Amino acid sequence: MTSEDPTIITSRLPSPLATVEQEIARACEQARRDRASVELIAVSKTFGAEAITPIIEAGQCVFGENRVQEAKAKWPALISSYPGITLHLIGPLQSNKAKEAVALFDAIHSVDRGSICQALAKEIESQQKRPELFVQVNTGEEPQKAGVAPTEADDFIKRCRETYGLRVSGLMCIPPVDDAPAPHFALTAKIAARNGLKKLSMGMSADFAIAIQFGATHVRVGSAIFGHRSVTPP
Repeated sequence: MTSEDPTIITSRLPSPLATVEQEIARACEQARRDRASVELIAVSKTFGAEAITPIIEAGQCVFGENRVQEAKAKWPALISSYPGITLHLIGPLQSNKAKEAVALFDAIHSVDRGSICQALAKEIESQQKRPELFVQVNTGEEPQKAGVAPTEADDFIKRCRETYGLRVSGLMCIPPVDDAPAPHFALTAKIAARNGLKKLSMGMSADFAIAIQFGATHVRVGSAIFGHRSVTPP
């Protein structure tokens, strides 16, 4: 961004995006953090180009998708029209989608098991493309949710590095819906700190301001920007 007055800048944005930007700026100010230390990932899953294009044209260039196949169907054309887009995979990754994921995404937030590590290491070497990698921590130890258990995170991060030769940039977490998010963000930040990881993918539409207080460097905001999703892709 330029040195222009932030109020003037946000006044030009679509109103939901402007509101999110203002809330991020406020949370950063309260946490005594630089606004530039937090990257907003606009989560565009289930939304088509007609909804995404106005957000890109407003200046947002970082987007998140949950599914490789959905992203593959819509993003190559958008990226061709709007160079400079950064694309994050924030949903679960299957080993057989690793080739496509490495080719398309600039960051993958859902590294959580050895088979994924092995597949990613192979594709990173083959494609000579190195997306940023985040280990997903299942802080609530929910059986239906992806991610490594907090007690296993240190060992898993070590194996990512030493066994598979992966460069891990940070951690990602999704707190249980019915829990207060703060303890989960604090736990994730603690695990990251003791493993020398600087990046934290924490916080969504309902709790990103809290995540910023606990050191989030990436916040994943969808419904607050795009509205509620009425359609889930197959």
